[in-house]
Amino acid sequence: MVLRFGSLFGCVLIVVAAMNFAPQPIRAGEPVTLDNVVDPGANKADEPIAKKFSIEQAVHFLDSASLNWQKKRKCFTCHTNYAYLYARPTIAINQQAHQEVRKFAEKLVTERWPEKGLRWDAEAVATAAALAFNDEATTGQLHPVTKTALGKMWSVQRDDGGWTWIDCDWPPFEDDDHYGVTLAAIAVGVAPGDYKNSEEARKGVGGIRKYLKKNPPPELHNEAMLLWASSYLDGLLDKKEKQSVVDKLLSLQKPDGGWAAATLGGWKRGDDKKQDMKTSDGYGTGFTIFVLRRAGVPALDPNIRKGIDWLKTHQRESGRWYSRSLYKDSHHFLSHAGSAFAVMALAACDEIKVAKTDK
Repeated sequence: MVLRFGSLFGCVLIVVAAMNFAPQPIRAGEPVTLDNVVDPGANKADEPIAKKFSIEQAVHFLDSASLNWQKKRKCFTCHTNYAYLYARPTIAINQQAHQEVRKFAEKLVTERWPEKGLRWDAEAVATAAALAFNDEATTGQLHPVTKTALGKMWSVQRDDGGWTWIDCDWPPFEDDDHYGVTLAAIAVGVAPGDYKNSEEARKGVGGIRKYLKKNPPPELHNEAMLLWASSYLDGLLDKKEKQSVVDKLLSLQKPDGGWAAATLGGWKRGDDKKQDMKTSDGYGTGFTIFVLRRAGVPALDPNIRKGIDWLKTHQRESGRWYSRSLYKDSHHFLSHAGSAFAVMALAACDEIKVAKTDK
């Protein structure tokens, strides 16, 4: 048995070398729960493309990947179950899988933090952001647990307005402090009930503005995150700056209509391989389209339509969208986040119905 202790988003990975698990294939239409969930299988570049696009299969993959992670790893990661809480309400909210992941996040705030504290300061930001986004997409009201998470987020904000982030050189989530600040800005900005203008949030938002003014985005991905955050908080970018980021993102679109995640930053890999700057993938395409839509680029814009066509024609048989890891060719967990953002991009372009309830 080999134990590898990772970070907030990498968690604790337990690898049993002597065992060879053969996951059962997932089937669209079968509700996934903690009791019946099976591993959806490894994220592989050679998985066949689906014969036709299926949102049901996409949801089944997201449910399976998130609940399997929750059941086996017992932690939250930005690439899997945090991303899931962003994406799942775009399909339906009164599903057992969604409720179980949401409940798991709430227990992190109400049980683990009071008893054992934060694993990392970044955990407070990531949890607050996921819960706030989930609140806005479901009930439209700020949940008391989300408010507690936001309060915890402010309690660990540094004097310079930033947060001590996890810097493992694992892009795009665990690579720099700037990502954490923009994620915090999204958390407070998207939180329902005009939370961003509350007395509790005012000082923290001022700190965020101070940090962003003194610390320019290190990569285009950070610029895109800032563009996303600016759709909730005024003054983070002016009109000219917003258009500049939009133009940069559009300039990177591939001839096939997609985007490659590796082109969003100058990240170095943790192995001896080279970043794939040429191949469109789920995260690059889904994230970019979603952010462009938040920036006001019309759903009928030709570039957006080409991107949506790419998503609909590059879903894999399992329901996921493959995204190569930007760090090492081992697990490619970026495919989980890529699949979540693909669904969010499709919803943002009215390609799937956003459901507040499941009536």
